[in-house]
Order: sequence, then C-alpha cells, then structure tokens
Amino acid sequence: MKKLINAPEDVLAESLDGFAAAHADIVTLDPERRFVQRRALKPGKVGLISGGGSGHEPLHAGFVGQGMLDAACPGHVFTSPTPDQMVAAAAAVDTGSGALFIVKNYEGDVMNFRMAAEMAEGAIGTVLIDDDVAVERSTYSVGRRGVAGTLIVEKILGAAAELGLGAADLRALGEHVNRGTRSMGVALTSCTVPAAGKPTFALGDDEMELGVGIHGEPGRRRVTLARADAIAEEMLEAIVKDLAPRRGQQVLLLVNGLGGTPAMELYVMVHAARRILEKHELQVTRYLTGSLVTSLDMAGCSLTVSLLDDPLTRYWDAPVHTAALRWGM
Repeated sequence: MKKLINAPEDVLAESLDGFAAAHADIVTLDPERRFVQRRALKPGKVGLISGGGSGHEPLHAGFVGQGMLDAACPGHVFTSPTPDQMVAAAAAVDTGSGALFIVKNYEGDVMNFRMAAEMAEGAIGTVLIDDDVAVERSTYSVGRRGVAGTLIVEKILGAAAELGLGAADLRALGEHVNRGTRSMGVALTSCTVPAAGKPTFALGDDEMELGVGIHGEPGRRRVTLARADAIAEEMLEAIVKDLAPRRGQQVLLLVNGLGGTPAMELYVMVHAARRILEKHELQVTRYLTGSLVTSLDMAGCSLTVSLLDDPLTRYWDAPVHTAALRWGM
C-alpha cells in the first residue's frame, strides 16, 4: 500500500485539520472534530446537515458553505458518524428554524441519524437518498444505496434554504429531487482502505465491476472491460429505464469520478453519455463533472441523471461557495 499518510489511525483527524486550515474562510472545525461547520451561519435559515463515512471526499465536508450545507459529520473511513456527532452539529447550526438531515441510504447512517433526530432538541426532519439503480440491496444498505445523487439534493436544498424555505417544504423538495434522480457506477480497480492495507476486492486487468457501490460493494456483475461508449450505454439504459422520463425532458448529467480516474477519461464519459441521452430525446441542460463523491483511490466513475424543470434549474444555478463547488458568487 502506497499512501500519503502517517498512520492509518490518524488519517481522519489529520485530514480534517488540514481541510479546516485550507478552507478557514468557509468552514470551522468543531474542537472535538465531531463536525465541520459553515463559518458564517445565516440567522433564521433551516440548518442543513449531512454526513457519513470518510473516504468519499469532497462529500460531505467539501459541500459545507454558502448555498449548500451548514454542517457535515465525518465518520471513520466507510463508517457512519455517531448520533452524538449529529446532535452536536444540529445544535451548532440551528439559528431558530430547526434543522434537516440529508442521509444516504446505508444501514448505519440511517440508524444513527434516526437516533440523533430523537435525541436532539427541537424538530429535525430527514431526507433519505436512494438514487443507485444497480442493486436493491447490498452489504451496507437496506434498499437502494445513496450515492452521487446526494450532491444534487444537497445543492438544490442548499439554494432553497438560503432563500428562506421552511423545514417542511425543504423536506418535500428533497424527496421530490431524490425521486427524480438515478445513478449507477462502474469500477475499474478496487479501493484500498488505509487500515486494511490491501485492496477491498480484486479485478483482473481486463475486468470491471458494473454497478459497484461507493464502499467497493459488488454491483450487478463482473464483466470484461469495454469501450467507454458501451459502458455509458449500459449504465444509462438502466438509469433511463428506471427513471422513465418523458420525451424532451430537461436533465442534469453528473459524471462523477470515484477517486482514481483522470479528468480526461471523465470527459470521454461526458461525451458518450450526452449522445446516448440525446438518443433518448432528453435535453441535457446542465452538466457537472469531477471527482466529487469518491471511494478513496478507486478507478471508475458513476453517471447520474436528475430531472430538471425551471424552478429546479434556478436552484441549481443559484450561487454556491464551498470548498468543492463554487459558482455565481
């Protein structure tokens, strides 16, 4: 294992300290490292809180800031944060209008965020993200997994919260966006968890895992490596079939790297995906490309398609200023 670390047990703490120092104009780090918080909270705004196991950076801490999240709770690598972390984050960012949890559909995350909502003072709503079409059940989840579509929900809810929407309306909006968002991933290599020191699984030089999860969970099947066009087509066929958009529908296309894929290859996938979606008579009106919801050093990518209309597009286009996403400022 070759990694830029000191000791596996210190990776999370040292990474959080470095992140907070590098982005001190945007975020602050809780003294006990329980959560990353937006530096300038907006009074009267519903607090948006997400989190999950580390190893998926920049999700979630990289999306804390104006126009997105107010706090993010990092767990150890691929491990849910604790309810105490979430309760502390909710208390820190509640400026009078309550808080809303945005939770990926993994068993540990769901259980701990539910416990936190019961423990916290004041009403806390929850939006559950389950955008992965690859499998209905996996090692970590009960039901569909929450993957890169989480970013889209966080961005749209962040813009809506900034404009003053209340907690109930934000929850309904988040559920609406989640219903209109589907993702699927493909792995070309495994990831290596620092504490394990070896790849999570083995892939041959000519193999890929279709439908892989962001923790390295198995997908639909292991197949021979194919051309980018063929990979994109199979992933998008599954997404479009499940999403069932109407002809002419406006959509957002997110091509997300899993941590070990060069930008050049991600844009090859953008090119392939755009042409396939056009064949389905869908209008790709917004794009986002980059390694944003990762799986440590895994090579591969995920494709996400999210339905848009004029209000959702305005929320997407609204200003955002975080460590990982910035536009319109």
